[in-house]
Amino acid sequence: MQIIPVLDILDGRVVRGVSGRREQYRPVESRLSSGSTPLQIARGFRDHLGLSRLYVADLDGIMHGRPNCAAWEELADDGFELLIDRGLRAVADAVEVYESGGAAAVVALETSPPRQLIAELCVDYGPPRVIFSLDLKQGRPLGTLDEWRNPRPFEIAVEAVALGIEQMIVLDLAWVGTGEGLATEQLCRRLRDRFCQLQIITGGGIRGPGDLPAAKALGVEGLLIASALHDGRIDRAAIEG
Repeated sequence: MQIIPVLDILDGRVVRGVSGRREQYRPVESRLSSGSTPLQIARGFRDHLGLSRLYVADLDGIMHGRPNCAAWEELADDGFELLIDRGLRAVADAVEVYESGGAAAVVALETSPPRQLIAELCVDYGPPRVIFSLDLKQGRPLGTLDEWRNPRPFEIAVEAVALGIEQMIVLDLAWVGTGEGLATEQLCRRLRDRFCQLQIITGGGIRGPGDLPAAKALGVEGLLIASALHDGRIDRAAIEG
């Protein structure tokens, strides 16, 4: 199981995300870095924790359609592997991610991309470069769900796999940054039982090192963490242990 640090970028700075209340997000204060630019924070993750595969939630792109492409390019040029959610709604948005150095484009349920777009990207760029994000809040799927045959989380995931998805993020925004524990265990376990080859990434609410064995036992491929890394609750020893 990989620990994948999260970079929430808003107004060009890395911010601290809590429960999806984006209007309240403020630049992050981290033990790992003296600043809050994406490159400063990313280097803090790498230099102090040995982590260079990053999940980028570009809130400027997701919320306002003004993604930080220059920041992605800077991170990619510095050797980081980037999984980028820029509020993808069309093929051109994915092309922008790839041309800016993104290793994979995240197709997020929250931004209501057309279902057919998922299939098109999987065919044109290959499943390793496409990640579907099953975005929830208090267990309920986000976004416009009219195109999905059954708007329940598990059934949406099943449809996404049928469209060609081999990598999936399962994230409940209500738990992000709360330190109240992982909220997606049951859904992740059910998906793992149904799709043994599906690579699942989850996160949100991680409290400290004690949560890592339980997450690993779910069989997930990656665990998204931000606050517990910035605060020092999870350090390099815990990651490498």
